[in-house]
Amino acid sequence: QVQFVESGGGLVQPGGSLRLSCVASGFAFRSSGMRWYRQVPGKERELVAFIFANGENVGYAEFVKGRFTISRDNAESTLYLQMGNLRPEDTGVYFCNRSPPTLIWGQGTQVTVSS
Repeated sequence: QVQFVESGGGLVQPGGSLRLSCVASGFAFRSSGMRWYRQVPGKERELVAFIFANGENVGYAEFVKGRFTISRDNAESTLYLQMGNLRPEDTGVYFCNRSPPTLIWGQGTQVTVSS
């Protein structure tokens, strides 16, 4: 069945960097668009970035544009999110999913930006 396993989160100081990974299975990853979402305390889950199946077309939410980079490795069925210049407001749980999203979500990976 469809499964997403996110990892790479942690505690980082403002201005720091993290690289998130998402291993996907149970569907045709290489022909699927993919997305990163995040859920911050007190808010609904929101879209952070998306990438087309070919890996060449990407898009970002305004609040991460210029700081985050989405990429993928189709041979490994893995989605990445390189996060830079992190801010305290980036704190939250980060999830990946297909584009459009399935009803199945992974556990996510916690990112905490704090000094």
